[in-house]
Amino acid sequence: MTLSILDLAPIPSGGTARDALLNTIDLARRAESFGYRRYWVAEHHFAPGVASSAPAVLIGLVAAATGGIRVGSGAVQLGHQTPLSVVEQFGLIDALYPGRIDLGIGRSGQRRAELAAAAAPAKPPLSVAAAGRVVDGLLIPPPFDWSRLAAHPQLAFHASLLQQPGAQTPDFAAQIDDVISFLNGDHQAHAVPGEGAEVELWILGSSGGQSAQVAGERGLPFAANYHVSPSSVLEAVEGYRKAFKPSKALAEPYVIVSADVVVADDDETARELAKPYGLWVRSIRTGAGARTYPTPEEADAHVWSAEDLALVKDRIDTRFVGTPEAVAERLRVLRRVTGADELLVTTITHDHADRVRSYELLAEAWDGRS
Repeated sequence: MTLSILDLAPIPSGGTARDALLNTIDLARRAESFGYRRYWVAEHHFAPGVASSAPAVLIGLVAAATGGIRVGSGAVQLGHQTPLSVVEQFGLIDALYPGRIDLGIGRSGQRRAELAAAAAPAKPPLSVAAAGRVVDGLLIPPPFDWSRLAAHPQLAFHASLLQQPGAQTPDFAAQIDDVISFLNGDHQAHAVPGEGAEVELWILGSSGGQSAQVAGERGLPFAANYHVSPSSVLEAVEGYRKAFKPSKALAEPYVIVSADVVVADDDETARELAKPYGLWVRSIRTGAGARTYPTPEEADAHVWSAEDLALVKDRIDTRFVGTPEAVAERLRVLRRVTGADELLVTTITHDHADRVRSYELLAEAWDGRS
């Protein structure tokens, strides 16, 4: 099947990290039975509502609990670790579960620093009036102003805790070259375990910038981010394809595109399950970090200001919510417009059973007709 899953191990309001991690293990098992191709976990830090802070550890647990589904990261933030440590971690997992592990890498830490450095001292209030464009049926919203979030003082403090004092992150391209060199055994130092591992290396990116360029030039598969940065998804896949050079890993470009999805048996139920999403995104974009995932009732109680609405508009408008057939059709549009070889869907609901059911319904609607 050309559908895969991205899981943040969300902690529901009233729940615990243990609840979230047990839910992840259960969902991975269910995903395998539903026929999904891959099960990726994210890397998030300092988020009260996300338990996926150590992807390599969680991947090992998921791989142990499943039988054949590919398991990986979406993505390891390479700015916080050395290439050697990442290769050793994923090489260790691959040694126990050979041929099943995907190493997805992102440069999000470096990107945040760049945005913060470029941030203006003051910005006018956000407006909800900005309109996007529709490309062959796919909504491409206006760009979100990430510099506001990147300049938040709390994020600078968090960044200082993720690295040793005085540490400097090397250029992303050089880091990826080191990862490849360690995996291939071409480095003057040897990563054990890691060298010769059957790990599939991916680059994740939100624009046509360095991540897309590095993935293309090194002939690696690329994951483009529609669910977090929908305004630049077409730029990202175009930049990757233009830069692509055949490699030992790939003869032609290979793209996976992410999407936020909630599926239920009817539209009304799907909309009810999707209600808390805006409040959750707001917590991220105000710099507080992802809160525990609210209930629909908690979402109903929130009083929205115009600036609040502007903070989350692009994410709300590009989320695919509805019946299995309706959501599957919108995902087919996303795949067609981006030329994606595969889609990476992420679903968050307050109740675990609703999330599992969403993935089950989508798999049934997608399989055999896509």
